[in-house]
Amino acid sequence: MPNNYLLLKPQYAVSYSRDRGKPNWVSWHLDLSDRGGIDRQDNFRADPTLPDEWYHVTEFSYSGSGFDRGHNCPSADRTSSVENNSATFLMTNMMPQAPQNNQQTWANLENYTRSFLAGGNEVYIVCGSYGVGGTGSAGGLTTTLDQGRVTVPSRCWKVVVILPVGDNDVARVNAGTRIIAIDTPNVNSINTDWGVYRTTVDAIEAATGLDLLSNLPVEVQAAVEAKIDAGPVS
Repeated sequence: MPNNYLLLKPQYAVSYSRDRGKPNWVSWHLDLSDRGGIDRQDNFRADPTLPDEWYHVTEFSYSGSGFDRGHNCPSADRTSSVENNSATFLMTNMMPQAPQNNQQTWANLENYTRSFLAGGNEVYIVCGSYGVGGTGSAGGLTTTLDQGRVTVPSRCWKVVVILPVGDNDVARVNAGTRIIAIDTPNVNSINTDWGVYRTTVDAIEAATGLDLLSNLPVEVQAAVEAKIDAGPVS
């Protein structure tokens, strides 16, 4: 399934689309053990684990486009070792993202998510992008990069599940569990406050065709996926 190609890495899991040259989604777990003192490696590169006959998106595929190489699983979520941080710079973990979205709105939510760890929490995260056509720093709607090999998405989304550190995590999610879901436009004029883009998991599923949080019991899914988070944003 070249447009739903599963890449299971020690650091995260990816559903990769060969024809779009980007992930459909990336999913990972985050706790204090993932955080350390390792510097950002910045070694953007093609993913050698893709089939040899496929086009491999490279570190230069976004050059001059007005779009960032936007991490799905962030570099700062994997600072426990050089290997773990380096893995986040594979191009199969990147989406073309408007700079303001990547560096401000998205980064603000990433930083907020990491703030839960010091309070004795662990976090499950899944994010991705969908649609066609975004507006980067160069202005104007752009639909593809790298001679049509990389699709520029119109929307970028994320779901964050916050739990106290413990065991049997699926069994501990209930109707009161805080779950943050956002769906943002991939434009450079985006609001830097991620909170204004909160939505339901149900709405993201309807837009993407995905079945998120699918390991939860059906009745728990129904409760948590219908709610819009109303908690603090910093």
